[in-house]
Amino acid sequence: MKMSVSITFLLCCLAHCLPLPIPRMATLETDAITDSDLDFAESYLDAFYKALFNPDVVQKRSVDCLACRLQHMQSFFGQEINGWLDSETLDLMKQPRCGVPDVAEYNFFPRKIKWPSYNLTYRIVKYTPDLTQEEVDQAIQEAFKIWTDVTPLTFFRLSFGTADIMISFGTKEHGDFFPFDGPFNQLAHAFSPRENFGGDIHFDNDETWTNDTRGAFNVFTVAAHEIGHALGLDHSSNPEALMYRIYTYTRTRDFVLPEDDMEGIQALYGIPQRGDPNFSADEDIYIYTHTNKEHEKNGCCHTNYYVCNQLRTFWPDLPKQIDEAYECPVFFLPSILHAGKKFWALKGHIILEGYPKKLYELGFPRTLQKVDAAFHDTKTGKTKFFVEDKYWRHNNLFQFVFPVHFYYKKDFPGIENKIDAAYQENGSICFFHGSKQFEYSICHKRVLRTLSANCILCC
Repeated sequence: MKMSVSITFLLCCLAHCLPLPIPRMATLETDAITDSDLDFAESYLDAFYKALFNPDVVQKRSVDCLACRLQHMQSFFGQEINGWLDSETLDLMKQPRCGVPDVAEYNFFPRKIKWPSYNLTYRIVKYTPDLTQEEVDQAIQEAFKIWTDVTPLTFFRLSFGTADIMISFGTKEHGDFFPFDGPFNQLAHAFSPRENFGGDIHFDNDETWTNDTRGAFNVFTVAAHEIGHALGLDHSSNPEALMYRIYTYTRTRDFVLPEDDMEGIQALYGIPQRGDPNFSADEDIYIYTHTNKEHEKNGCCHTNYYVCNQLRTFWPDLPKQIDEAYECPVFFLPSILHAGKKFWALKGHIILEGYPKKLYELGFPRTLQKVDAAFHDTKTGKTKFFVEDKYWRHNNLFQFVFPVHFYYKKDFPGIENKIDAAYQENGSICFFHGSKQFEYSICHKRVLRTLSANCILCC
């Protein structure tokens, strides 16, 4: 008798311990939920609505846990909250979407997760074969821009090394313990700001990617959404928001960040600092500089520019338009400014006696009309002068230009446009063209990244 009671008790306990399925509802015969649908739904809820273990919360039985997750999902999507799996809920589960869980781990933290620096770097490590690298680069750049337009954030692309945000395309198990699921459903995922994987963005390479709408997924649309996660944003319940979990094609041209997303990102990083986005290195300003090691960490520039003034404030006798200027940090030589066919030598606020002089007095051809840019090369001790597609070398100590000129497109690969200005610092040369500057590595002989020209004033 005791044996029979014990067996009966154990069977009753076992029945209560076994996980129960999600409640199913079939309102019509055509709405019947199959076992494979149920398996898919359980996997979906595990992937997107499974909160991390919280020791302060007593875990419920499986049937309650699954039903609660289903209710949570229905709440996110604005459905009737009943905890039942029906065809409408199942259809939502099968829509292509972001791979970031809707119940995120940082929901347990009361603080805001964000980057401590507002000047961030990114690098595209692996590409999709569906588009050219140039097309992917352009789409990613445009995706970052929608966030910089509404915040003080800046993003600078690295060609190698470790960036704050590492971007790659991969399939299935791709090295982060969050494998993709093959074509459709999960399109990409990103990690919130932190060390190691923090901020990284991964695209599922089993999807077909495009830069338009033709039967594939748009890189710009998905990248813009994932960048939001990489900056610290969670999913939005607003179907009109970019951060809505379900994929909806977004037209790249003239895209404006929805108000819901803008309010979220500005709550983390604030509003943008208004400056002139069209600033170029041809501006009639003079900038005093001093090195500030703290700024080497922020990915913007290595120098703190703390005084900007009109040139004529200091030197009223100079022409209104200066073509280029440079200073030689050795030999206590004067600073040199060029305007047209003439140049001036300055010591502090004083224009040295005997100036201006003619360019040909330095050894330039008499036909030369102006110098576009110049910088002192600390490695060789020479100054390089850039004119159209050529450059000359200048001996600062003996004040003469070597008669042979060179072509900078050959000697500085990657610098293709006319150079408006240049300076050298910390092993790199910054070349300016229009509203952009190009950081060129002297050691690696390549362009490391492209920045906006006004970054020089934003440290």
